[in-house]
Amino acid sequence: MTERIEKELRKALIQNGEMTAALFDYELAEHIDYWYEGLKSDRNEFVFAVTENEGHTAMVLITKEKIIYVNEMARKKLAKLWGEKYQSNIKILIPGMAYQLAHNIIAVNGVTLATSWKSS
Repeated sequence: MTERIEKELRKALIQNGEMTAALFDYELAEHIDYWYEGLKSDRNEFVFAVTENEGHTAMVLITKEKIIYVNEMARKKLAKLWGEKYQSNIKILIPGMAYQLAHNIIAVNGVTLATSWKSS
């Protein structure tokens, strides 16, 4: 089951596959306020959640300003935020997300972006 979910996540998150609005409405929408509160308390820059059900995938990304991106727009925003690291980060996360989803746990990831600094 985990392998099937990994395949669906790769299709949606790496190969720009279609995502399902109804699945977002059914499994993700009701949790937005809860995840936003977690984002604030953890001082994250953004949080994103992914779910998969019988070959359908949905995603939400919430910024610290509480701007909400859904499905393809969430994927596009995450790719913009991570830039050239998007592919490698997603490939690292997919196995863990698939494992969570296989155990009926929505895959939620809070992200704090590293900032570069120079010592003087």
